[in-house]
Amino acid sequence: MTIQVREDWLAQVTEEILEPTRRIVDPHHHFFAVNPEFPKYDLDTLWADTATHHVEQTVYLQCWEGYRDSGPEELKVVGETEWVDGFAARARKTPQAAQIGAIMGTADLRLGARVREVLEAHLAASSLFRGIRDIAAWDASDALMSMPGLTDGNLYGDRDFRAGFKVLTDMGLAFDAYHYHTQTPHLTALARAFPAAVIVLDHLGTPVGIGPYAGKQEAVFTQWSRDLAELATCPNVNIKLGGLAMPWNGFGFETAKRPPSSDELVAKQKRYYHHAIEKFGPERCMFESNFPVDKCAISYPVLWNAFKKLAAGYSEAEKDSLFRGTATRVYKLKAKI
Repeated sequence: MTIQVREDWLAQVTEEILEPTRRIVDPHHHFFAVNPEFPKYDLDTLWADTATHHVEQTVYLQCWEGYRDSGPEELKVVGETEWVDGFAARARKTPQAAQIGAIMGTADLRLGARVREVLEAHLAASSLFRGIRDIAAWDASDALMSMPGLTDGNLYGDRDFRAGFKVLTDMGLAFDAYHYHTQTPHLTALARAFPAAVIVLDHLGTPVGIGPYAGKQEAVFTQWSRDLAELATCPNVNIKLGGLAMPWNGFGFETAKRPPSSDELVAKQKRYYHHAIEKFGPERCMFESNFPVDKCAISYPVLWNAFKKLAAGYSEAEKDSLFRGTATRVYKLKAKI
């Protein structure tokens, strides 16, 4: 599924920025340069978006870009960390703009003990490297993208994966988890097996609304909410609040005549956000943009206005966790004064 960003279409909805001085860390964005399935997105494009709100720092998440074109196969992924470190170095020359505070790369944890060499190479490539995302998304339906090399939905239970995960945990590195809502119990089992691991669940656990899940939103919500509540009993798991504007969530924003306003997004999705915050607590939750992927459906200023409306009923300390504090702690960001 190719993601498209239509700037003229997004421009149909403009809003005054709410709470323009609220400090924000955006803990989930990508850069795209050559991947044909995603829109190009570089530092200047990121800055054009983050300048609309008071975004101080961001966290880059792996997206198969910048790989080395030579050398050992398992080490080619280190090129992504090297590539993004270059963006971060350039950003430091413009301190008033959003800074890249951390990098989450990737590695194949099924390498087992041998993954240590890859992780050490990432650490050597950038002082901003904080861990990896090894995507587990899999579904039997062809309507959903499954990761190459996966034959079922339980990568987290694979013996070799767990051997590599132990290395990651022993090195004090974080793990971002991305999978579909049907796979959440597998992450719960992993979190319980490795209570010292620092785990972040991306995109609210990705409740799916297309393919065999189309037209079954209530059944999906019931399963999603039950499994998420069980995952939340694991104190080592944090959650990113966002990513629900992707086409496979099934809300259909990207095919409408006009993009949603912040009020419209809140009306359709607030129960997902409030359930997650209730179960995890604000101290383990962080709002995320997932840009430019979610930009196929909503603009950056409207999205963060929606987040601010969703957070309106929480205390100031809780808001600070949701918008900045949790991400700063989990990704070990250097706090800005």
